[in-house]
Amino acid sequence: MAAEAAGFGCHLTVTEETMKFIVAVDCEGVACAVGKPGVLLTESPQWEFVRRQATREADAAAKGLFDAGATRVIVWDNHGGSLNLFYDELDERCDIALGVGFEHRWPGLDESFAGVLLVGYHSKDNTADAVMAHSFSSRTYQYIKINGVEVGEIAIDAAVAGGKGVPVIFVSSDDKGVAEARQFLPWVETVAVKQGLGRNLAVSKHPRRAVQEIRQATARAAGKVKQMKPFVFEEPITIEYRFKRMDEAQAAGRSKSGWTMIDPYTCQRKSDTLADEF
Repeated sequence: MAAEAAGFGCHLTVTEETMKFIVAVDCEGVACAVGKPGVLLTESPQWEFVRRQATREADAAAKGLFDAGATRVIVWDNHGGSLNLFYDELDERCDIALGVGFEHRWPGLDESFAGVLLVGYHSKDNTADAVMAHSFSSRTYQYIKINGVEVGEIAIDAAVAGGKGVPVIFVSSDDKGVAEARQFLPWVETVAVKQGLGRNLAVSKHPRRAVQEIRQATARAAGKVKQMKPFVFEEPITIEYRFKRMDEAQAAGRSKSGWTMIDPYTCQRKSDTLADEF
């Protein structure tokens, strides 16, 4: 059985030869990560633990995929400057995408992959009680909208992969991030590793229990990959950024890149495809 790709006139067909996956790894959404008020996560006393837990959760996701018969797994270290994980602690069957300078998000992804996974992701900015919620930059953007809908990194990364015909099959985050994922990706397998009670406050599952649940859930997700659908935005897109600083909005709105200012903090432009932006 094949799952029809949303927004495409094609079908997603998965065989043993195409059991390839990319695991995108962020850091804010891992178990027991809550950050510290007023500083970035990388400046928090928690940072070394968070790096270690992100590595463990990425490793669990990869192991679950291999348990289900994956033939290739790429772990993409995509938090900040992309140099976060302890690479020698990942399953040695993995390949690893890291560093900066990729032309687009999802380095190495093409239509031959069966699915992608979002591990340690977080909610978009403006989400009540979500742990460390933001949209790409906690210091820059109040929100990002595509076609009038407020979105964060979960929906955007899903749509970039969906543009290549590849579905998101798994998301781990806090409970707010899981709810956001299901809003856009109702078929997706998820694990909520913690309950968000505030930006820097949560009740978390024990880190080792979270790892066990992720391994089990990713194996289930890989077994149901034919039921998953690529997610896309209708194109051409209208993209809107609301900045937290007026001067940054003015700098963008007065540039020569097609932006117009719709109020002192908000810029908008049209793009033919999402790939033009991300």
